[in-house]
Amino acid sequence: MASISLRKANTRLPPEVNRVLYVRNLPFNISSEEMYDIFGKYGAIRQIRIGTSKETRGTAFVVYEDIYDAKTAVDHLSGFNVANRYLIVLYYQQAKMSKKFDQKKKEDEIAKMQEKYGVSTKDKYMQCLVSINSFERNKEFLDGRNWQNKQQ
Repeated sequence: MASISLRKANTRLPPEVNRVLYVRNLPFNISSEEMYDIFGKYGAIRQIRIGTSKETRGTAFVVYEDIYDAKTAVDHLSGFNVANRYLIVLYYQQAKMSKKFDQKKKEDEIAKMQEKYGVSTKDKYMQCLVSINSFERNKEFLDGRNWQNKQQ
């Protein structure tokens, strides 16, 4: 396979390259067998996990046995057309995924606090507008635009 030529050349891989791939923009009805057919051409696969919930549909994780096989798959399958959808194949990066999860967690926490204290999104929007207007007035004042120069 192509990975053998990479190993023979003793190629140094970038730090983001790893065995776990994150695949986006998959057709919602793709089967595991189809995934193994598509990704198995580039090397031995340890595991494939296809998203089934509302938030994870159209995504999957593909874990290769060998890092060079994963690199070859990314190189060849990024932009590959499956059922009129172009695949987005990325190396899985734990730090970026946890940031997305943390953001969702924070949004949920804000929603709970709004519900607890009876603040609606509309109220929050109005508070932001008031804050912005008051900031603008203070800024104008400090800049001297509304400052009257009185000499005695």
